[in-house]
Amino acid sequence: MPTGARRARERASTRERIIEAALHVLESEGPSALTMRRIATDVEYTAPVVYQHFANKDALVLELVAHGHRLMMAELGQAAGEPDIDRRMMQLASEYVRFAGEHPYLYQVMNGNAVDAEERRRAAAPAIAVLKELLSTWSDTHAVVLADFDEACDIIWGTLYGMASLGALGHERARRLAQQALRTLLLGWRTGLPSSV
Repeated sequence: MPTGARRARERASTRERIIEAALHVLESEGPSALTMRRIATDVEYTAPVVYQHFANKDALVLELVAHGHRLMMAELGQAAGEPDIDRRMMQLASEYVRFAGEHPYLYQVMNGNAVDAEERRRAAAPAIAVLKELLSTWSDTHAVVLADFDEACDIIWGTLYGMASLGALGHERARRLAQQALRTLLLGWRTGLPSSV
């Protein structure tokens, strides 16, 4: 194998180890334990090696946010096999809240102020695209015309976020409430209840 290809592979492997170590620290100890020096110690490198891959803690946290969204999308992907769009929407609600409950610190970083709002939105773009696709399929299936499609997506996203934050009530209850809230929203749009969406 050429030296350049080997170095690129080693560099990618080191970067992945740094991300995995950071994720482990975040998930087991919370955001306050996440420092560049701590990550360097955990992967048995010096801090300068970590800085070669991530310019600063903000860059590492941004990568964790993107990683969190990829992980969430992989877990939500299980709902994609459900042929009935209404049940698929309910699974989306349930799985979103489950993810938040199983990864509380990661979810907190994904949605908190540790990362600029525009960067968070960019990292969430694939998840938002899936939601838009689901909502589009749902509205086509039920012949529902939403006056402002993007606003409808934001309402669903915000509702699920709110329900996920109720995890202190118990994750199963929060999952049921998320499904009930989404079901109520969709029913309102289907029956044409007055709204701005």
